[in-house]
Amino acid sequence: MSTDADRTNGSGSDAQQSREVAEGAREARWDKRSFMKELFGGRLSLELVHPHPAQDPEEAARAAPFLKALERFTAKHVDGDAVDRDAWVPESVLEGLAELGAFGIKIPREYGGLGLSQISYNRALGLVACRCGSTAAFLSAHQSIGVPTPLVLFGTEEQKRKYLPRAAGGALSAFALTEPEVGSDPANMSTFAELSEDGEHYILNGEKLWTTNGPRAELLVVMARTAARPGVRGNRPISAFIVETDWPGVEVGHICTFMGLKGISNGVLHFNDVKVPRENLLWGEGLGLKLALITLNTGRLALPAFCAAGAKALLSTCRTWAAKREQWGAPIGKHDAVAQMLGRMTADTYAMDASVDLAAAMSGVGTLDIRLEAATAKLWHSEKLWDLVDDAVQIRGGRGYETADSLRARGEDPAPVERCMRDSRINMIFEGSSEIMRLFIAREAVDTHLSVAGKVIDPRLSTATRLAALVKAGAHYALWYPSRWLGWGRWPRYRDFGALAGHMRYANRKSRKLARAIFHAMIRFGPKLERRQAVLGRFVDIGCDLFVMTACCVRAMKIAAEQPGDETAIELADAACRLARERIDAAFRQVFRNDDTRIYRLAQRAMADRYSWLEQGILR
Repeated sequence: MSTDADRTNGSGSDAQQSREVAEGAREARWDKRSFMKELFGGRLSLELVHPHPAQDPEEAARAAPFLKALERFTAKHVDGDAVDRDAWVPESVLEGLAELGAFGIKIPREYGGLGLSQISYNRALGLVACRCGSTAAFLSAHQSIGVPTPLVLFGTEEQKRKYLPRAAGGALSAFALTEPEVGSDPANMSTFAELSEDGEHYILNGEKLWTTNGPRAELLVVMARTAARPGVRGNRPISAFIVETDWPGVEVGHICTFMGLKGISNGVLHFNDVKVPRENLLWGEGLGLKLALITLNTGRLALPAFCAAGAKALLSTCRTWAAKREQWGAPIGKHDAVAQMLGRMTADTYAMDASVDLAAAMSGVGTLDIRLEAATAKLWHSEKLWDLVDDAVQIRGGRGYETADSLRARGEDPAPVERCMRDSRINMIFEGSSEIMRLFIAREAVDTHLSVAGKVIDPRLSTATRLAALVKAGAHYALWYPSRWLGWGRWPRYRDFGALAGHMRYANRKSRKLARAIFHAMIRFGPKLERRQAVLGRFVDIGCDLFVMTACCVRAMKIAAEQPGDETAIELADAACRLARERIDAAFRQVFRNDDTRIYRLAQRAMADRYSWLEQGILR
């Protein structure tokens, strides 16, 4: 039987320190409203997303010629198969993108950028990604998490004027956080920046792993521990620095190669007594991890844009193939087994496009906090694309498994489905693995309950403190809990959604059920809930699908208003919502009736060599 201690990583003190570091870095305040935050609390706040937020017409007009030029350049110069074959994005391609302004899409115009919106940025990334994921990764890693975003958000005016024009002009940047022993748990970061005796610079030493763009970058944002000092939060504060790669002591230790995205520049960076001017400290000492998390939150909408573009490319390939490829006297798309895959692919591609479009539009409103929407889109899109590419390989059969170069050599359509499978697998790992994304979203989903009843379930507090908190929490839930049962999610509510009204009523009812289920889990598991990650994951998956359903319906209403008489979006939204409802109902059934404990116990026994006999007959 496993104990609570068995479920921590390392000693109890190490686990506690890691939690404290992570908790201290998270954005605890919610100064703006959040659709997902309120959804997890049991309220479908449709007014936040419907009518669908509109793109600023002036900005859209400025973006149009850039997107057209980018489309022409990508079609002519970006060859994803060649990049995959050579494991290299040509310098001429990066220089051409820089000349178009593609490295400064969201950088404000006063600093040399294009000053475009997240919507335009996503469309630009999608254009490049549908031809070559590696080339698109250069643009995304540079702008979404590289120097531009943290500098725009937290840099001083002097820092912005010094570095943003360079970044907008094509000076490649990267974000250096991960270390060989530090991934999602930054408490054990070893890279250290020590302030010099004269206080003029920091001396940076350490190693960073898997730094995308790093080996070819000119500029870096580097996370490093700094000395604990009065006024700086934490015993092991983490700070952020702007580092130029041509400074003495910055070295590329290794170039990493991967299953997919063969052309990306990713490697190990060494910092040996690198002198970093004090003015290159970003935001302030001890604020590096918070900066990193906010940067990642802001940048996570780029990856869903990649995924949506990939889904569209796969759909185009598969529907064409299913219509013309004949077996057993009919096109394979006429056979139910293939039609089921293709139908799901069509509905899910619409759902991906609708969700990322809504999240991007919400980011431009200015009155909404979209950290959960961005995380939701990253999680849902990365996993959904993997489902789609798996089906695409199956629909294409042997041609889905064969490389594009081999198909081309045989005179066949060189659809790069095999490359797409290799390229898309990383999406569920980088910028927050699926497991970490579920924990991040789950933490925010239970935040309201923790703020009200956290002291009740905290075993470190005295009995008197916990009893006092219980009285206060009881008064809150005496009003809150009944309100999550009361509410009208039936006809005629949402009747303006027409054929989709039933789906909106369903989402309304299930949002309240989700809030109740989270509350029931808090009561049932108490402080152990944070270790019941499978249970928390189901809550997150339900919330993700409810957001997707809402996005599908809101997008369909927008299209129907713009194109009267066109029912295609209604058809797609209806199908996508029906698939989502199946997943939601299944997840609710498994919240408390599951085999989680047995499977967890089996894993612990496997790690303890109890079943090692099962591995006989292989060569290690």
